[in-house]
Amino acid sequence: MVSAERVAALAHAALIDELETWPKPGLVSPIDSGSHDDMDADLLRCSAAAIRPFFADLFAAGAGGAAMADLRAIGLRAEAAMLRATGGVNAHRGAIFSLGLICAAVGAAGGLPASAAACAVAVGARWGAEIARAPASPSSHGGRVAQRYGVGGASAEAASGFPTIRAIGLPALHLGRSRAPDDPEAARVDCFFALLAVLEDTNLLHRGGADGLNTAQAAAAAFVAAGGVAAPGWRTRAIEIHRGFVAARLSPGGCADLLAATLFLDSLVATA
Repeated sequence: MVSAERVAALAHAALIDELETWPKPGLVSPIDSGSHDDMDADLLRCSAAAIRPFFADLFAAGAGGAAMADLRAIGLRAEAAMLRATGGVNAHRGAIFSLGLICAAVGAAGGLPASAAACAVAVGARWGAEIARAPASPSSHGGRVAQRYGVGGASAEAASGFPTIRAIGLPALHLGRSRAPDDPEAARVDCFFALLAVLEDTNLLHRGGADGLNTAQAAAAAFVAAGGVAAPGWRTRAIEIHRGFVAARLSPGGCADLLAATLFLDSLVATA
């Protein structure tokens, strides 16, 4: 039986791996702060450390048969700890939601999953109806964007068992590893661009509207179509896309959260 602390450690490691992935257009990394003036890599590390204990709490809650309201209460405590650690900056709210639900699902299952996809599906099967019934928050960027543009955002993704991770994220991560077996970062970049090409990222919609989302998706789709990290000069092209995002102030935070969730799900199976 896997321990709550072990699952929390894997969730934390996924957040750090997401942070340290570069080039990752518009997002914070140890290289630069992307399109963000209010955060850097050190702040994100502080945030990840602050929320790590709550992943263990969510695992334990899942093991105890918690309802979505119970999980949400733990998530709110994690958000409060994050905001204390960051001086009020929302560094990981989306990750608390997505990775936290996965932690709870592992706890509810009584151990590590046989497959990453099965674990993702379990989130929707156990709590999808409750997630779907919850109204979009009018006080959050994601909630307002979801209402304005008619997109589901992170809630719809989780309620449906993370279909984008199952159909795109996990296959792209495995493909990236086959393309660059000695470069784990390159595999993560491949996964990130594949997610960016298809996800209706509410943070992109918030910052750039429909035009910003379309521009970002087109750039990512072109990178993927050219062969991703298997193409010569891929890193130079990825850096150029990153600079374009920074110039336009675009930040695909939803894709960052899904990359972290993809890495977390993959690590759970690798640990089993």
